[in-house]
Amino acid sequence: MAGKGFTVKKDWDNPTEHAMPAGVRVPAEMRIGSVVVAPATVLAPMAGVTDTVFRRFIRHASVFSRDQGSATPMSKDRPPGTPETVRDQEAEIAAIQESVTNTQSGCGLLMTEFTSADGLSRMRESKRRRYLTFYDDEHPIGAQLFGSNAETLAEAARIVEDTGFDTVDLNLGCPAKRVVGCNGGSGLLRDLPKIGEIFRAVRRSVTIPFTVKFRMGWNDVAIVCVELARMAEAEGLNAVALHARTREQGYSGQARWEWIAAIKQAVGIPVVGNGDIRTPEDAAAMVAQTGCDAVMIGRAAAANPWIFRQIAQYTATGRYDQPTFADRHHMIRAYFEMLLAEAEATKDLPRDARLGETAGKMKQFATWFTHEVTGGGRLRKAIYQAKSGMEVLEQVNAFFTAAPVAADVTEDTGTGAFPESALVCD
Repeated sequence: MAGKGFTVKKDWDNPTEHAMPAGVRVPAEMRIGSVVVAPATVLAPMAGVTDTVFRRFIRHASVFSRDQGSATPMSKDRPPGTPETVRDQEAEIAAIQESVTNTQSGCGLLMTEFTSADGLSRMRESKRRRYLTFYDDEHPIGAQLFGSNAETLAEAARIVEDTGFDTVDLNLGCPAKRVVGCNGGSGLLRDLPKIGEIFRAVRRSVTIPFTVKFRMGWNDVAIVCVELARMAEAEGLNAVALHARTREQGYSGQARWEWIAAIKQAVGIPVVGNGDIRTPEDAAAMVAQTGCDAVMIGRAAAANPWIFRQIAQYTATGRYDQPTFADRHHMIRAYFEMLLAEAEATKDLPRDARLGETAGKMKQFATWFTHEVTGGGRLRKAIYQAKSGMEVLEQVNAFFTAAPVAADVTEDTGTGAFPESALVCD
């Protein structure tokens, strides 16, 4: 794994199956300074993934209709054996519903790809657009930075604030060798005094909320997450997020949620939990076990873009929908069409500000998006053989048009390895 740079895996190692904890919901909102995150769910920053197209795609795929949620059959019902407990909470659920309106997305906060502070401070304005472009419908949105020089990070944070982002976040979690080799990401976990210097410099440079995402520590003998969270609070940061693994773990093994709970006990600022959330059951279980203020979801969002909507549905109604075969077609087509539209819209911009070639991006997501699609192996093969973005889209439409309508079953989990250059740092 280390030799491959810790790219994010599509699969989880022996994932724990959680039942819905009775009466526990993901919080209706979390406040990061002046920014309201409602519901309390965050799209994790992922390099090569969470650009403006994917962020808007997730925000819109996550729109939850309260009326639809209560009027249509749900494939996931309330937890068996606890009907009285759940019924007793109808008043509480009704109150939570007020924050999950017909026009609100189930994803409360979007995050950019992690961006080099060194590069941001040096690059031309046109190239900054490639990394810092966002649209009005993406608010609230945070920009994540990585680097090791305090003043450079402070300057980059000012650029983020001037661009109009709602929050700025410091990456202390990326395990990739190329990042750690520059003492960025999780490499800084070995130098807490340097982190303190960075906290102070960035906090002085901006007025928008400042947050940090980090891992438990470099390895099991150097767990520093609780100390780091206390330092963040003392230096005026507005929230912390923990990916509950060490740098040495990469994306293997189990996320150790007990460390999220330890941080929640140690600080008074909001704590966001991250790691091994694949389903609404997982999200609720994390809140129940750790008391965290919000949940952050990375690779599961690429495999199941509906997960934020499902969490919102469960929060509001105690149930959630599973996507149908037709839903999967609509989802894949919608994202690919958004990529093509963004490429067309940016084609006349300077080269370093364009979205760029789309076929490669589509192939990158094919493994994730065809997960649990019946016959998905055939579709992946057709996508990988396509020569252009339009040809990829044609193959997708042809596959779903030819497939029987009755194929609303999920039998193909996909075994294709995710491209080595795809995901880094969820």
